[in-house]
Order: sequence, then C-alpha cells, then structure tokens
Amino acid sequence: MEQQNKRILTLDLIKGISVIGMIIIHTLLVYANVKSQYETAIGSFIVFLGRGTSIFLICMGITFMTSSHQSLKSALKRGVLLVFAGLFMNFMKFMIPVIFNFAPDNFMQKYGWHAPIEQQYVYLVQLGDILQLAGMSLLFVGFIREYVKNKYIILAIGLFVALISREVSGINLDYPVINYVLDLLFNTDYPAYVYFPVFPWMAFIIIGMFFGKWFQELNYNAKQIFKNMLYVGLLFIAVGAPLVFLYGDYNYNGFYHMGPGGVIYFAGWTLLFLWLINTITTNVKENGFMRILKYCSKNLTSMYMIQWILISWGKGIFGYRQHEIGYVSVLIVLYIILTFSVQTLVDILRKKKTLINFRPISSNKTALK
Repeated sequence: MEQQNKRILTLDLIKGISVIGMIIIHTLLVYANVKSQYETAIGSFIVFLGRGTSIFLICMGITFMTSSHQSLKSALKRGVLLVFAGLFMNFMKFMIPVIFNFAPDNFMQKYGWHAPIEQQYVYLVQLGDILQLAGMSLLFVGFIREYVKNKYIILAIGLFVALISREVSGINLDYPVINYVLDLLFNTDYPAYVYFPVFPWMAFIIIGMFFGKWFQELNYNAKQIFKNMLYVGLLFIAVGAPLVFLYGDYNYNGFYHMGPGGVIYFAGWTLLFLWLINTITTNVKENGFMRILKYCSKNLTSMYMIQWILISWGKGIFGYRQHEIGYVSVLIVLYIILTFSVQTLVDILRKKKTLINFRPISSNKTALK
C-alpha cells in the first residue's frame, strides 16, 4: 500500500499527455510549412505546446526521488543507457533514410548540405536531444540523490545550475570525444547541434527532485505537495518575470538556452500547471483515456524513440515542411496510430522473450510422461 501511495496519478497523466503531445508537435515541426506553423491558430498553439519541456523534466525529478530504484549504480547505468539510446535513435532517424536513399533534399539544404552527405554521418548521429539531456543529467543527479539529504540544499543546487548556465555556456576543447561531452553540457549552437544542453536544463530536474524529497517528508501526501507547488510556483514567477522581461538578453535569450531568470520563470509556470492539473483530476474516476495515458507514461522512453524515428522516416514519403495545416492534421492522427501500433508490437515481442527466458526446462523423465 505504501508503494502505491508513492505514485502520483497527476504525474503519470502528464507524462502520458506529453507522449501524445510530442507526436503532435514533432509532426507539425517536420511536415508543416512555416505559414502553417506560425500563422494559423492551430499551428501557433502546437508550437506553444512545444515549450512544455520543463513540465516533463520537473516530473522526471519528482519520480526520480520516489522511484523504487534508489541506488547510485542504477542511476548511472540508466544515464549511460539513455545517452546511447539517444545516439541509436539519431542513427535510425537520419542514417536509415540516407543509407536507403529516401532523405528529402530540402532537409539536407536546411543544413546547407548537398547530396551525397556521407561525410555528415557522425554529425547527424551526435545531435543532442532530450534523451541525451536526461542521460547526462542522471550522471549528476544520481550523486545528489545519494549524498544530499536536505531538500533545501537540493533546491540550492538546482538554482546554482541555473545561475551559472550562461557563464559556462560554450565551453569546449579541441578533442573530439571530450568536446562532444562538453557540447552536451554547455553547447549554445541551437538549432544546429544540441537542443537541450545540460546547463541550464538539468536545473528543472533538480527542482523536481526538491519536490520529490518534500513529498517523501510529507509522508507522500499528494494534496499537500501540490499546494506547496502552487506557493513556490507563484514565488518563482514573481522573481523570474522581472528578470526575463527587464533583463531578457541575459536571463532568457531564447527558449533553448535560457539564463537563470528564464529557468525560474518557466519553473514557476510549470509548478502552477502541475497544481492546476492535479486540482482538475483529483476527483475524476479512472476511465479508458486515463488508462491510455498511464500506458504512455509507462512506455515514455520507447514511445519517444518510436515516434521520432517514424516521423523522420516519413519525410521521404510526405516531404519536409511543405504542407498546410489540414494535411498535417491527418498526418498527426496517422502517426499517433503508428506509434501506438509499433509500441504494441514491441510489448508483444518483449513478452514473448520473457516467456522464453523464464519457461521451466522439463526433465527427461517429465517429458516422457
């Protein structure tokens, strides 16, 4: 019963919504033309939804603190696996279309390339996305969870990461492997290379860890932790708003490489959103849609990889950034269906493998009966 109380339904629902949301967002970004993205109500709203990364990261931080896997070793192992999962996903997204010659020319032209682009293989595979951010962050936050027991010190570390993010941005050395790691940590070269550098984005995960620790101290009282999120969220907005709107060059400077004020401001709105969703869903009885969202939450990483690979492959069929919003809406429905279908297939294969691995081996005597 105690283990059940550690799970927060709201977080499962939000992570599930994020799975469906990212299919919608990525389909629009890949297939819609510029007019459809920014000059239509639907396109503008979907682009706005794409600014919800901090919601996922704060949820990740909370569940990281309440997970049943609490060892430092498990955090480091998962961190390494996520980084390699990100590299594998990039290989599948970009290299398969190139190898089998169905990558659209105008996608290559986005980078100023001309076919053939074999020399760009390594560059494409190394592109930094949310999986690399999550993986690299786990290599740090695993130590925080293991050795820092005071929730306010956890929060201070998160705010410190945000505070120094602009100062350390752009650090690199002239050594390929080391430089790639430094790019994942500090890169500022959006949109071409690393979308979510660890500094400042890890700050959101650590802020989530602060609330995860607080949740533990409240004996897993979900109602109280969301009330606390409301109060802290309002405080963060009050502190972050003047920094963003009065000193934006340093504190914001774009969504992907925001400074300390931007982190605090976005974290505040995220906490407010979490409180609001919890308030709405508190008295809602479980239904089919909620079960679908919980399924998405459970399979978040694999579904993230599946939808990106499928959407990237589709560029060779449907074209790249060429379509009106109506056509893109049809593609969104198609990719939601395809993503769930492939995930279901993965589940079936996983279950078959489990059955094979755990099937008892009969002795010869038993087999003869």
